[in-house]
Amino acid sequence: MRKILILIGVFMIASYIGAFDMVAQAADSTAAALTEAAAGAVDSAAATVTETVEEAGTAIAAATEAPGAFQVLKEKFIEGDWVWMTPVLLCMIFGLSFCIERIITLNIASANTDTLMRKIDDKLASGDLEGAKDIAKATPGPAASVIYEGLRNSAAGPEGVEKAIVSYGSVQMSLLEKGLIWISLFIALAPMLGFLGTVVGMIQAFDKIQAAGDISPTVVAGGIKVALLTTVFGLIVAIILQIFYNYIVSKIDGITTKMEESSIALVETMLRNKTI
Repeated sequence: MRKILILIGVFMIASYIGAFDMVAQAADSTAAALTEAAAGAVDSAAATVTETVEEAGTAIAAATEAPGAFQVLKEKFIEGDWVWMTPVLLCMIFGLSFCIERIITLNIASANTDTLMRKIDDKLASGDLEGAKDIAKATPGPAASVIYEGLRNSAAGPEGVEKAIVSYGSVQMSLLEKGLIWISLFIALAPMLGFLGTVVGMIQAFDKIQAAGDISPTVVAGGIKVALLTTVFGLIVAIILQIFYNYIVSKIDGITTKMEESSIALVETMLRNKTI
């Protein structure tokens, strides 16, 4: 998550730095033009300098007013039809809400299982089964919960411990994947709403052409532009949510792997210490 936020921050900073680069380039071109004017004829020097300064002022003003990437996106969003832009925006808001909730939950669940297993191994080596249970119960995360269930069913023997671990591991997996179906829904819904807005916008553009009785470039270009903007923003929302979705899935895979490794290590530790 931290890396993604850094990339987003770098992108936004780069969009604003681009405007300052244009100003610097305009200033450099102004200096070169002034030098060339001074080296020219003395009689036309004043007129040339005046004209160059005016051109430089125009170039700097245009470069300064050049909008950044975020400003362009905001303007294009306003230009689109609010009837279709609003659902796309809601998909992004709700999708990001589910993504942030999952990321926070998974980061909390990412406990250090190696340290946990060392503590439990020390307790079991000394014959303190209840102490091992207390450590597993006090440690947050699905791996610790699975280990606690295995320790709690130690009286049932190796098969009972393995059965408890498998059963409770399935429960923990469903908790880890909670909310992913909604993120997938918003990823699929955002571009579909964008395409729907584009199709409706194209139909409206052709209706205007039919009503006017003539193919006007202004009517056609304006209608198609508004229609295509919904598709652009639908795809942007889907791309953003897909990046977060893949990060969440990779996080779940890592937690699942740790949970399986700790379960196997628990059974081996209990057999080695003759706890089961």
